[in-house]
Amino acid sequence: MITLVHFQTCLSEFAEIFDKLASKYDHTIQHSSELEAVINDYSRFVTDQENKAAWEQLEHSELEELDLLVWQLRNKSAQCVAIMEKYRALKLENGDVQIADYFKNIEECIDKEFGSFHVTSDSRVLLVGSGSFPMTPLLIAKRTGAQVVGIDIDEESITLGRKVVETLGAGLKIRLESTLLENLEYTQEATHIIFSSTVATKYDLLDQLHTLTNAQVVVAMRYGDQLKSLFNYPMRETDNSKWRLVDKILRPDDVFDIALYQKA
Repeated sequence: MITLVHFQTCLSEFAEIFDKLASKYDHTIQHSSELEAVINDYSRFVTDQENKAAWEQLEHSELEELDLLVWQLRNKSAQCVAIMEKYRALKLENGDVQIADYFKNIEECIDKEFGSFHVTSDSRVLLVGSGSFPMTPLLIAKRTGAQVVGIDIDEESITLGRKVVETLGAGLKIRLESTLLENLEYTQEATHIIFSSTVATKYDLLDQLHTLTNAQVVVAMRYGDQLKSLFNYPMRETDNSKWRLVDKILRPDDVFDIALYQKA
């Protein structure tokens, strides 16, 4: 079993290399292979059951510097995932369609996204935090025929994402927009809403969504608790007068879990 000291050392090393690789992004694919290898290693790290005991010890410690390290890891890994999506989109422009381990894991998660709340061709799906390589819109639209809209606050991500959709999703009902939820008319029409696990403000946005959505909407909140919270923003309590938790889809081998909400 991994020791607590070794576990903490691994966390510090990951934080250091994430910081270094994030600063290297220059809108080319120059450092893509290095970042991809680190993200793949980190994905395996946070899903490795042998690390759970060390995490539980760490979680019960009261050292402020460790809390800061966990916060830095969560933010820096989210930033690096966004950059890796940009690398993948740029590679696609050059004809490279190889899929990293991290992306394979995400694609497997998509199949389990809504549990019994199935997406059909009549569904209207909204993804918050679509990123530069919008796998979720592509897979949902291709498999179900549903209309899918993805939003992201990063202009470069939307520009790259649209090129990906043009290449891989010609004819599919997919639209990507750089806008806020409250400025998107489609928000009121959505039957299914998905939040990326790396959206830091997702629970604040969920609270805001209560007045912006219809009564039947189902929200899939990607999150990570315990060990997975090193790579995802964790689950939070919701206002019981607005949203109720109707299901949790726990996937030990996947990088995030899913909480499903409906209006109270």
